[in-house]
Amino acid sequence: MSALAAASIASPRVLPSWMRNALLATAAMNLAAGVAFLPPAQPLRTLAGMPDGEPVYLTTVALFVMLFGAGYAWVGLTRRDERLFLTLSAIGKVSFVTIVTFHWLAGRLPFQAVVTASGDLVFGAMFAWWLLTSRQQ
Repeated sequence: MSALAAASIASPRVLPSWMRNALLATAAMNLAAGVAFLPPAQPLRTLAGMPDGEPVYLTTVALFVMLFGAGYAWVGLTRRDERLFLTLSAIGKVSFVTIVTFHWLAGRLPFQAVVTASGDLVFGAMFAWWLLTSRQQ
């Protein structure tokens, strides 16, 4: 058995309750955001300060937002310390806020978009904090 296979079989640490709750909350947030990015949900995007777009791009964004939401739900429900997923999640959430803030500063998005995205900054920081403070010995 390869070292990679053995590492994936090894039981990862169990996440604490606060991290489980954060993952389940962001799963719900991603589900709602994914629905808002579906083409017929233009009024929800307007409320969130997000622009409209071509249906194929909106549907693709909705797909990936909801897929990550499913991942958050899975990791939250299993309470497994899936470090690669949590790393990608922290990077993705902080990157999304950075992109939205950049476009707001460039005058392409209303401030409401930054407010809407700020939840991702909170979750991204929580995920990063967990990753940095719970390194395996």
